[in-house]
Amino acid sequence: MARIAAAPFVLPSKPAQFVQLTKPRVVQLVVFCALIGMLLAQPGWPELPRLLAATLGIWLVAGAAGAFNCLVEREIDRRMARTAWRPSARGELAPGETLVFAVALCTLGCAILLAWVNALTALLTLATFVGYAIVYTVVLKPRTPQNIVIGGAAGAMPPVLGWAAMTGEIGAPAVALFLVIFLWTPPHFWALALYRVEDYRRAGLPMLPVTHGSAYTRLQILLYTIALFAATLLPFTSRSSGGIYLAAAVVLGARFVVLAWRLWREGGDALARQTFRFSIWHLSLLFAALLIDHYLWPWLSSPVV
Repeated sequence: MARIAAAPFVLPSKPAQFVQLTKPRVVQLVVFCALIGMLLAQPGWPELPRLLAATLGIWLVAGAAGAFNCLVEREIDRRMARTAWRPSARGELAPGETLVFAVALCTLGCAILLAWVNALTALLTLATFVGYAIVYTVVLKPRTPQNIVIGGAAGAMPPVLGWAAMTGEIGAPAVALFLVIFLWTPPHFWALALYRVEDYRRAGLPMLPVTHGSAYTRLQILLYTIALFAATLLPFTSRSSGGIYLAAAVVLGARFVVLAWRLWREGGDALARQTFRFSIWHLSLLFAALLIDHYLWPWLSSPVV
């Protein structure tokens, strides 16, 4: 029988490699949460040019943070199966290229926000970049198992950025959404770390399952998930959202708590992976429910004349 030759590995194009550096999936969630903040900040539809400029600016700076993270962690990424494919880890892009790309994206994004949105949003977005790319990536991540908790403040900023873009200030509803993402971040990443623990151990990163073991990490996931459930009720109890959001928060939160409870009691990579994947759906659907509630609930709850 004739032997079939294996297809040669084909490197992606240069533009595609740069796009991969921006961590498109992560940026997609960041921009989505920022967009929700923009839409919730006003009772009607926001001014379209400002919304587009804010979305573009935040997307560019978030992409720059992802690229800078890839630059700093290229040696670590090479030792982890989850990240070894990145162009920076494979050596397909030189460190200088990655640095110039990250600086260019960040500069352009901040310039757009400063020129067409407002100074507060530009400043907050730049501070978020510094928080993630420098404070979290360089300082916290290689030094403390609480890296996700402390560094989660940067990841929780998108709704605040969106709110500031539309109003020029930081409103209480945006702070509530910040708290939701802040409390969501540890169980999300620790669930991932549970079934990728050997990856993190090889890379020398002090993630919680590496430093404190699986049982302790599973307990922390459960406790944070319960706290998250309580925090997701704040938009309703503060009357910034209505019944549609409340129903979604209760259903999604209950499911998340059940998964965290089972993970705490039973353990196992399969449950950790299931919890991690659901956490992504949890945040995405929760914020989508906020948006639906914002536009439909006033109409549904208004008295019929």
